[in-house]
Amino acid sequence: MKSYTILIAIIGGSIGIMAIIFGLDIGKMSISTQEYSLYVDPIIDKQSLFVTGRITIQNTGSKQLTNLHVNFGDGDTLDIKSLKPGEKIILSPPSDNSMQFVMINADNDIFVSKAYRELPKMVGMMGS
Repeated sequence: MKSYTILIAIIGGSIGIMAIIFGLDIGKMSISTQEYSLYVDPIIDKQSLFVTGRITIQNTGSKQLTNLHVNFGDGDTLDIKSLKPGEKIILSPPSDNSMQFVMINADNDIFVSKAYRELPKMVGMMGS
């Protein structure tokens, strides 16, 4: 009986330690660690009849970003006044844009430059 009690205490303690470790790991993903940070994901979708693009922009910092300047390339630009912490927007470049890259800069030395990426085609899906 005594050995079962010790075994249960060891297992319970191990589960508690694992919960703390995993909890801290998950906390890192949801709690911003930088004051000013920007996530940018430009995607291009090439279909047989048309090509579309979209750019996901999210403020991943803990403070508001201001004076965002989006450069789609080919002389196409867009200015965004501010983006609150956690706020996400999805933009589309102009239809005649070559969609090679997107560059975004903002106050507090924020600069992100990324090339468009193409999502893999899945069998049976439109455009595959």
